[in-house]
Amino acid sequence: MSHQHILSEVFGYAEFRGPQQAIVEHMVRGHDALVLMPTGGGKSLCYQIPAIARQRAGQGVTIVVSPLIALMHDQVGALHEAGVAAAFLNSTLSSDEAYQVEQRMLRGDITMLYAAPERLTTPRFLALLDSLFANGKLSMFAIDEAHCVSQWGHDFRPEYRALTVLHERFAGVPRMALTATADALTRDDILERLQLENARAFVSSFDRPNIRYTIVEKRDSTQQLLRFIEREHEGDAGIVYCQSRRKVEDMAQTLVDAGINALPYHAGLDNKIRQKHQDRFLREEGIVMVATIAFGMGIDKPDVRFVAHIDMPKNIEGYYQETGRGGRDGLPADAWMGYGLQDVVNQRRMIDESPASEEFKQVMRGKLDALLGLAEATDCRRVRLLSYFGEQSEPCGNCDNCLHPPAIWDGTDAARKLLSTIYRIQQMSAMSFGAGHIMDIVRGKTTDKTTQYGHGALSTFGVGAEFSELQLRGVLRQLIAMSAVRVDSQAFNTLQLTEQSRAVLRGEVQVQLRESAAESGRKPKRSARLGTVVKAPIALDSDALLRYSALKAWRAEVAREHNLPAYVIFHDATLAAIAQRAPRSLDDLQGISGIGTKKLEAYAHEVLRVVSLT
Repeated sequence: MSHQHILSEVFGYAEFRGPQQAIVEHMVRGHDALVLMPTGGGKSLCYQIPAIARQRAGQGVTIVVSPLIALMHDQVGALHEAGVAAAFLNSTLSSDEAYQVEQRMLRGDITMLYAAPERLTTPRFLALLDSLFANGKLSMFAIDEAHCVSQWGHDFRPEYRALTVLHERFAGVPRMALTATADALTRDDILERLQLENARAFVSSFDRPNIRYTIVEKRDSTQQLLRFIEREHEGDAGIVYCQSRRKVEDMAQTLVDAGINALPYHAGLDNKIRQKHQDRFLREEGIVMVATIAFGMGIDKPDVRFVAHIDMPKNIEGYYQETGRGGRDGLPADAWMGYGLQDVVNQRRMIDESPASEEFKQVMRGKLDALLGLAEATDCRRVRLLSYFGEQSEPCGNCDNCLHPPAIWDGTDAARKLLSTIYRIQQMSAMSFGAGHIMDIVRGKTTDKTTQYGHGALSTFGVGAEFSELQLRGVLRQLIAMSAVRVDSQAFNTLQLTEQSRAVLRGEVQVQLRESAAESGRKPKRSARLGTVVKAPIALDSDALLRYSALKAWRAEVAREHNLPAYVIFHDATLAAIAQRAPRSLDDLQGISGIGTKKLEAYAHEVLRVVSLT
């Protein structure tokens, strides 16, 4: 059976996307591969189709390494819906249930088995794999979220390092490592750590053209976020990332008070509550999850319409991975981020205070600087983002800078005045002070502190009165990013000069900044929603929209019965295509994307019934 036939028969798709077909053919032939493909690009098909093809050819079971229980459950559920024999082994199973899965695997009754890296490397599981290997029934290993093996990646997990045993113990069994996010340093580390030096690398474009990137300077981040959701994403599913657990709780409550259906998620919550919130996010519509980065990896929900960051992430890889959770269905989505001076200070402090080696800290500082460069950029965000991953592109015409080009101003004079003030304070009293006090002096603002320490007498007092606090904060962010100012986390985040300060003071380095754009001060409404408008992924007339709404209601019932997210039954795009076609017979359903043979058998008559009633 051809790979194209499996794609159509099992998954209901007419054609492969991008490099999928080349990857499938490479793996079916039994070779190793490193696959870098953006979130929503169809990575899972790259190992699922070879797994099915090799199993049908008598080559046995494929082991999928996955770090998340929720992802295993949903992917196995989706495979069952498509008629594929799949299972998982994780802590949600009883010992008897786990034993039954193991026996099915040994009998060859399973095409794909999902397991976490911790379980896969236990003596018991390795012994099971030894038995399969000895009988020629161990088909392939697919290592998902492979960036977790690298210390340079944004989500390093030590347990992934033990996966070297796969190469050493099961020589000749093809292995595929997959990730959505890895710069050149991380890619090299993946290949070395997993001993995949001879693997073929398939690197897709990192571009997600359906995502619109917007980065704003923080004023009142809570009000800014509320305005963004109210104006552009009322009733939509979204994710809001916060740095701390406390902020997650506070922000979730604020959104709820504003009439937004929001839930908190962080590692400090009880496991049952976390699972309940994640299940609601996956299974219900219009939920906004407010979370730390503990949430999100492996989330397959296709209709997340926005991802917002209230705090700046650690690096571009993390930012790209998290924003990539929006718009997995290929429809328009927003990536919105607020950032400020305190974000830079906090991230620098976390790096400086970490017990890591100085080499590691230097790499992390460079990654943070690259993200700050993206935030401060005045040119196309997408060009900057793709350039970080080594990909050249043209201005997208869709990010905030392309749509509304920012005004630029020369902050060199302001930078020299700030640096001169830090220098004079240290000369005067050998003491250091924080950003707020330094800016007060430069702006000539008399405070208790300036009076107490006699800083009103400094020659730089008031020399920058023409600059706003927002402007000076922007200049300080740049100086910190350029390493021309160091934040001393051991001394209450006070500011210190560095070797790089001299070049700025001498006027040898220019500091160019984006001009802060004024935002409307109108506060968002706080009335609870009485209902949400049905939004279809394609333009539908009024009759088709009624059919689409009825199909979504039917799908929700089926999903509840099967204990699965609704999109596992059918994606929104598939329902919209059905609604548009208004089928009256089985033949009319043929060829609609996302309806494979098993789903046609299982749901065709019900779909036709629902359509006939509208």
